[in-house]
Amino acid sequence: MSTRTLPLLFLNLGGEMLYILDQRLRAQSIPGEKARKDEWTDVDRKRVMNDIISAMFKKNFMEELFKPQDLYSKKALRTVYDRLAHTSIMRLNQASMDKLYDLMTMAFKYQVLLCPRPRDILLVTFNHLDAIKDFISDAPGILNQVDETFRQLIETYSCLPDGEFQLIRQTLLIFFQDMHIRVSIFLKDKVQNSNGRFVLPISGPVPWGTEVPGLIRIFNHKGVEVKRAEFTTAGNYVTPQREGSFELYGDRALKLGTNMYSMTRPVETHMSGSSKNLASQAKENIVPNPLAKEELNFLARLLGGLDIQKPAGGETGFRLNLFTTDEEEEHAAQTRPEELSYKVINIEATQEPGRRAELSRILGELEVAEPRPGSAEKGEDLLALMDEL
Repeated sequence: MSTRTLPLLFLNLGGEMLYILDQRLRAQSIPGEKARKDEWTDVDRKRVMNDIISAMFKKNFMEELFKPQDLYSKKALRTVYDRLAHTSIMRLNQASMDKLYDLMTMAFKYQVLLCPRPRDILLVTFNHLDAIKDFISDAPGILNQVDETFRQLIETYSCLPDGEFQLIRQTLLIFFQDMHIRVSIFLKDKVQNSNGRFVLPISGPVPWGTEVPGLIRIFNHKGVEVKRAEFTTAGNYVTPQREGSFELYGDRALKLGTNMYSMTRPVETHMSGSSKNLASQAKENIVPNPLAKEELNFLARLLGGLDIQKPAGGETGFRLNLFTTDEEEEHAAQTRPEELSYKVINIEATQEPGRRAELSRILGELEVAEPRPGSAEKGEDLLALMDEL
C-alpha cells in the first residue's frame, strides 16, 4: 500500500463529482430574468460550484490530505464527500448521494485501468484540476486555492520513481476491486460488461517511451544485437505522438480524466448481481479493528477542516434529486443495502469507545451551508436532474 495515494484518490473523485453536478445544473438552469423564485438560475449553479470547490481546496484541508498515510475505509472517504457536497446550498438525499458516488467511483476506476503508465495517473489528476479551474475562472480567490494544490501535487509527485507510481496504481485498484456498478455510458460504448466489469482494449497507443510490439531482439553476452525476429500481434498498436505535460500549464496529451459529461448522454447506474452479493457481505468485521484509532483521528482532522455554516431557521437549501421522481428516489433508499449507507460509519472500535463517541460528536457538529432567503422553495421542483444521466 502506498502512503501517497489518498490525495490522488480524493482529487480525482472530487473532479468527477463536479463534472456531474455542473452538467445537470446547467441542463436545469433558467435565465435569471425569466426564472421564478423556485427555479434554478445560472447564478445558483455558479454559487454551488464555487462553494464546493472552495471547501474542497481549503488550505488546512489540503494540508491534512497530503500527509503520508494509508487509505482508510470506503465509508470514511464517503462521509467526507457527503459533507463536501453539502457545503453548498444544494441538498442531496441518501439515495441521490449514493447514485452520485457510484458514478464518481466507476468513472475514476475506468481511468485508472486504462492509464498507459502508472505515472499517467498524475496526468489524469491534472486533467481534473484543469477542468475545475475552468469552473471557477471568474473567481480568482478560489482559482488561487486550486493553483496552490496544483503546485503541491507537482512538488510531491514529480520526483517519485516509477515504482512508487506502480504501487499507487495497485493501491487504487485494491480500493476499487469490489465495485462493479453498471453505468449506461460505459455499457453503450461496450467498454463495460453486463456484470459491471470493464473491457480493456488490446489496441491503441502504447505507453510513452515504449515501442510497438512485434519485434524480438536477441543479444549476446557482450550486449551486441545478433538477431531479430518479427511476430504478429493481436492488436493494432501505435506510438504516442508526445508525452503529456506534468507542469502547471500544458498539453496533457492524455484524455483520461476529462469531462465525459460535456455532451448530454444517458448515464444511469445499476448494481450488478455480484455487487449486491458483495454488499450483503460487506459488514465490518466484528473483530476490533487495530486501525480504528488512526481512522477516527484521520476523519476528525479531515472533516474538521471543512468550515461550514448552519442553515438559518427552517430553510433546507436547494434540493437536488438524482432520480426521475421522488418515488424512485425513495424506493432506491429503501432497497439500498444497509452496509452502503453513508449516514453511519460502522467502524468497530470497541476498544476505543471514547474515540468513537468523539467522532460522533464531530460529525454531529458539522454544519451545512446557509441558503439565501427564498432558496428552500427552489428545491421542491428539482426533480429528474439525473434522468438523462
